[in-house]
Amino acid sequence: MSKIWAVAINTVRQALRLKIAAVFIVLLLVLLPVMGFKVTGDGTLKGRLQTFISYGLSLTTLLLCLLTIVGSIYTLTSDVKQMQIFTVLTKPVRRFQLILGKFLGIILLDVLLLGLFSAIIYAIVVNMPGFVKADDTELARADNEFFTARAGLMPQQADVSKDVDSAYEKLRQNGELPADLEGSRIAVKNYKNELARRIQLSKRAAAVGQELLWEFNNVKITDPNQKLFIRFKYDVSVNPSDLQVYSSWIAGDDRQIKLGTGVKTPIYQFDRRDLIRTAREIEVPADAVADDGYIAVGFFNPPLNDTVIIFPPEDGLEILYKADTFTANFLRGVLLVLIRLVFLAAMGVLAGSFLSFPVALLLSLAVFFTANISGFIIESFEYVGKGVSDIYNVGFKTLLQLLPQFDKFSTTTFLVPGRLLSWTVLAELVLSTVCLKAVLLLLLALLIFHYREIAKVTV
Repeated sequence: MSKIWAVAINTVRQALRLKIAAVFIVLLLVLLPVMGFKVTGDGTLKGRLQTFISYGLSLTTLLLCLLTIVGSIYTLTSDVKQMQIFTVLTKPVRRFQLILGKFLGIILLDVLLLGLFSAIIYAIVVNMPGFVKADDTELARADNEFFTARAGLMPQQADVSKDVDSAYEKLRQNGELPADLEGSRIAVKNYKNELARRIQLSKRAAAVGQELLWEFNNVKITDPNQKLFIRFKYDVSVNPSDLQVYSSWIAGDDRQIKLGTGVKTPIYQFDRRDLIRTAREIEVPADAVADDGYIAVGFFNPPLNDTVIIFPPEDGLEILYKADTFTANFLRGVLLVLIRLVFLAAMGVLAGSFLSFPVALLLSLAVFFTANISGFIIESFEYVGKGVSDIYNVGFKTLLQLLPQFDKFSTTTFLVPGRLLSWTVLAELVLSTVCLKAVLLLLLALLIFHYREIAKVTV
């Protein structure tokens, strides 16, 4: 272990001597404080906080990812090219100790730099309300929607598969199906998905004078004095002249009324007027949640409107409640970045174990950028023709699934809107990205480098 540690320390020093490392470090040390004072977002305190943490963390993550790739490749390939490896392997240092030491050294450097820049970002964020002029309303909004870690519950989607099959069969019998569906499974699937979406929308639409009711369970309130939020966004069948609609909401345990057991927890009512197609939140006292974690949310479309109000399935309605603190969520976000860096370090060490620096760098960058759009690629192939889809399923699907989906699990996805990044999600990513994928890459690097011919004997 002492030999691995010695290689790791030497790797840190070697990486820090890289000019690109110095450039990246100076850039972040200068840009992060400047961004903290210069970003404005939408002009509100919450907007400034969200913009800074989004740009700051994204820039830090990108530069550290690039530094990890370059450092992990260069420290190994340069030793081979400059023949320094001959003196190392005759210490004696075993080849597996060299590979593990290089990997450990890059991870150690990542931990140090990530800790430094994350501390700078955190310090700027928590102190920003002190040097930004904001009224009490903005401070309260930032506290409720940014300096928090909110869990969300969405209404359960109704099973409309039977309705879809019935509607499709009726259209087929009446000869009303599009002609391009014949012989194309993908086209039929997409058409049924569209039918399902229409039926789902009809169940989430309220005509004038109509009510909708959603029930939520397992709302885990940690503090009875805190607030929960009903987040909603309207769509409409006909746009009002001022693009606003009236509404009446209730939130509480409606079972008390249905069963006639008497009111034990309060039921709150809210009369509102809101812009359509714009996300809004209703603040509800936490005592509206029953002891068993149940709460019902009711909506009424009053006669003051002259349009059908629709709640889109994707983001039409959601219950949000505080599940943890901003600090704890931020720390988990930093660990999420570290998971990404561990995978890239293993990828760089693997590439450097058998390729020259330019080729290894090109391969690692290709993997990195593909991982950043892998989720989009996987979803996009569901909408292509049958021939292309079959080729994808045979040749590329398995390869893409071996890559982590960096675009799906991004730190800013959770921290910018104040959403909870749970330990469960983090543990699953550690298992899949580090324990499986990164370890597999590292084992391949050990195997390849073990049998690699470092030097040839010439006579």
